[in-house]
Amino acid sequence: MLAALIESPLLLLFVVAGIGYGVGSVRILGSNLGVAAVLFVGLAFGALSPDLHVPEIVIFLGLTIFVYTIGLSSGPGFFAAFQQRGKRDITFIIIMLVMSAAMAAGVHFIFGLERTITAGLFAGSFTNTPALAGLLDAISNSGLSADAIRQQSEEGVVGYSLSYPMGVLGVMIAIRLSQILLRINYEKEEQLLSREYPVKREIISQTIEIQKERIAGKTIRDVKKEFDLDVVFGRIKKHNGEVQITSWETVFSKKDQVAVVGSKSEVEEVARIFGEVMPHHLSFDRSEYDTRRIFVSNPDVAGQKLATLNLNERFAAVITRVRRGDIDLLANASTVLELGDRVRFVARRSDVNAVARFFGDSYDALSRINLLSFGLGMALGIWLGMITFQLPGGVSFKLGFAGGPLIVALILGGLRRTGPVVWTLPYSANLTLRQVGLILMLAGIGINSGHTFAATIFQIEGGLIFLAGTFLSMASTILTLIIGYKLVKIPFSFLIGMVASQPAVLDFSFDQTNNKLPSIGYTLVLPITLIGKIIIVQLLYALL
Repeated sequence: MLAALIESPLLLLFVVAGIGYGVGSVRILGSNLGVAAVLFVGLAFGALSPDLHVPEIVIFLGLTIFVYTIGLSSGPGFFAAFQQRGKRDITFIIIMLVMSAAMAAGVHFIFGLERTITAGLFAGSFTNTPALAGLLDAISNSGLSADAIRQQSEEGVVGYSLSYPMGVLGVMIAIRLSQILLRINYEKEEQLLSREYPVKREIISQTIEIQKERIAGKTIRDVKKEFDLDVVFGRIKKHNGEVQITSWETVFSKKDQVAVVGSKSEVEEVARIFGEVMPHHLSFDRSEYDTRRIFVSNPDVAGQKLATLNLNERFAAVITRVRRGDIDLLANASTVLELGDRVRFVARRSDVNAVARFFGDSYDALSRINLLSFGLGMALGIWLGMITFQLPGGVSFKLGFAGGPLIVALILGGLRRTGPVVWTLPYSANLTLRQVGLILMLAGIGINSGHTFAATIFQIEGGLIFLAGTFLSMASTILTLIIGYKLVKIPFSFLIGMVASQPAVLDFSFDQTNNKLPSIGYTLVLPITLIGKIIIVQLLYALL
């Protein structure tokens, strides 16, 4: 069997991926490693023989696909977060990076490590492969002899490979310890942030009768502005029995009954302001108006705000909510539709089929990837990652296969479309590509580092490096989480995304919060931390 795995890297790759994914699904004490287990299974297989190897292109392909798909889906949230709190959060993370570099320098002198090992240890503790590449590039340009360059490069890789596993597992442990210590309530954070960011929340519908004089005679536009209501008004039954679809100019009268869609707390607030919740639902009456849920598969609609679609004028229809993945979003004028969304709308029965055709409503179309936009975006990202940036003092760095595609994807995801080209991917396609990319990357890194890891960890120096890497990753993570949450007042859901420098840790963060809020913190600081760690590694090598 071992000979077959050596002969066929492709067979080896999928054996590790399959076993790793199975191991990661096993829950112990309420937690599981998830997809991160693929890395550890890869290390175990790699330790069996130095001849077990996966081509590096597989790792780089997985890394590029993963960060590109993450960037596409997180682009809008990234720019929204940057506008609201970006300067504060980025300043904080830069300070914590400097603190981590100082801790690495302290570890260097306490354990008496070689500077190459310390620099590699820093890259591994924060699972930053581009930083390791930057270190190897700095070593190759150091002017040393070929033998010295080879020796120092091997030392850097040893420091990286021995500290990398705890750069994943150690951060996960630190997150668990910190959330217990700080008594984090993720559900409460989710409720507080639900207006600003798309999170998983329950949306309900109630029929409310208008009984308060202060509402009678006012338009929906005026009422929403005056009371800051985050709800959608569907159909309305006027006091004379006529049923209509609401618009911004709909005027409320006493005894009108209106269908209100929103979170439970918001609907209860509307009932308090308007009058009384009725025991029946207007949505149950489908004699004239009907409610349907349909897929957005029309590229001409994707990337457009609801306000620009003029649904009221086209079909006399109102979209009440949008389902994106497992998340229900309350629809409003500024909601931007994406391929794969399922919109729920109310329209005249005679218009329902026309509305469905307008949005596409084709599941088959959503299974296809637009290779034009995907290929162009990936190519732009890889090209950006290849550019060498020069800094004062002779320090140079590249964004690499992680930074380049991520930055391009964030920009394209924020734009969503350029003319006829839709940059975003259908939600299901994005998720599938992301998972495949992550598994390819983790399996490849584990297999290729396994033998070096096993050969060194049982030596005295190997144990010291492993211990130093464990301390660096866990201590810096815990300090970042506590200082960020207690002093800087950053939501913990964002913070665990900020410290999730490794994709597997980000996936673990999603499991902890049961929502996608960590991706906001992850994408907000990743370009800064990526560049910062590349520079720090080269400074550690040059100055220690």
